[in-house]
Amino acid sequence: MFNSLSERLSQTLKQITGQAKLTEDNIKNSLREVRMALLEADVALPVVKSFIDGVRERAVGQEVSQALNPGQQFLKIVQSELEHVMGDVNEALDLKSQPPAIVLLAGLQGAGKTTTTAKLARFLKEREKKRVMVVSADVYRPAAIKQLETLASEVGAIFHPSDISEKPEVIVKRAVDAARKQAVDVLLVDTAGRLAIDTDMMTEIKALHKAINPIETLFVVDAMTGQDAANTAKAFSDALPLTGVVLSKADGDARGGAALSVRHITGKPIKFMGMGEKTDALEPFYPDRIASRILDMGDVLSLIEEVERKVDKEKAEKLANKLKKGKGFDLEDFREQLKQMNNMGGLTGMMDKLPGMGQISQAAQQMQGAEKQFAQMGAIIDSMTIMERRFPDKINGSRKRRIAMGSGTQIQDVNRLLKQHKQMSKMMKKVGKKGGMQKMMRGMGGMMGGQGGMPPGGGLPPGLGGGKFPF
Repeated sequence: MFNSLSERLSQTLKQITGQAKLTEDNIKNSLREVRMALLEADVALPVVKSFIDGVRERAVGQEVSQALNPGQQFLKIVQSELEHVMGDVNEALDLKSQPPAIVLLAGLQGAGKTTTTAKLARFLKEREKKRVMVVSADVYRPAAIKQLETLASEVGAIFHPSDISEKPEVIVKRAVDAARKQAVDVLLVDTAGRLAIDTDMMTEIKALHKAINPIETLFVVDAMTGQDAANTAKAFSDALPLTGVVLSKADGDARGGAALSVRHITGKPIKFMGMGEKTDALEPFYPDRIASRILDMGDVLSLIEEVERKVDKEKAEKLANKLKKGKGFDLEDFREQLKQMNNMGGLTGMMDKLPGMGQISQAAQQMQGAEKQFAQMGAIIDSMTIMERRFPDKINGSRKRRIAMGSGTQIQDVNRLLKQHKQMSKMMKKVGKKGGMQKMMRGMGGMMGGQGGMPPGGGLPPGLGGGKFPF
């Protein structure tokens, strides 16, 4: 997300941050470039005008002229205004009501409401420790009801069945009663969408809202619709008392215009954004972190939180203890590390949150090559027997042929994996020592960089390299 906007802004701001003194002319030129970058990112025109006016007003005043480094101060102002446009701070769901707290999700058809309902159920269950029930009020699409039932089972939420012969208000009122009887903390209501905004749709959802009086009414909007997302959000905001917005499919939008427009136009906070298809791919929306990503300063805080949440600490500790005792790093351990990295969204997902990575197009291409190579490695290891994984030195020519056939690869691919594993085994011996994890990741960068893998020197930031989570 924000790739093109980030690249354009980074180039523009790099020119001005190097200036020892800011003048009306260089500020004017930079703001013109920033304006063009925002418009090309599909940010709504009123939002661009408000943003540019805010930056200009602060940049030509005392705030910059008295700064020790005017160029860097200008960058700080741009970051601050970006945060302001997106809402300044994260606003969490307000669930302080007599249980069940009812959350209504509205939006156009295809915006991702049903998937978002499941993601939100998982988020509330795992991170907020809530007992969650979901219900579908989409009586027009039986497939949507079935989809929600399947997803509810996957995320461990209670599913309340819907009867398509009943009105949405009747279905949801029954769900509210059931939620009370089953001591449910939060009831999530998935509503019907339409291909476009129409009077019947708005009348129906208004009646549904009035019948259940939800504490939260979230508008789910497809981030890839760009400026149209803001216009649609405005229409829903006029019809319903929205309390927040969820940007779905944000991982597929390289421009980011919707994130910068929706908050300003609706006046409602963006509370979450969907960053993938999996049910755990829902992130709280932090304007300061998003602004940092847009300006290519990274988002290490989110990366640390993701590591804490997704890395299997028990397995990581087990491996760390094994290495400290001097035991070998076998292919089963290697496979586990690949799985841990995949859980983190792969190399691309991790590096996207590191400072400066947005400017390195060559590194991005290398990341994609590494992702494919890691997937191939996993397939090769999965084609081995347990004995072969634990004692890779015993893999002879006939075993290599069998493994290559089983994984759909070539013998040279198997040889490459065994060679890389041997190199990694040597590195892993250093993990228990001070600074060992950083050395290992640098070594991996050199090992993979020449073969379409990680860029040389690639690794984790110092805050993540203490050896606690070896993945």
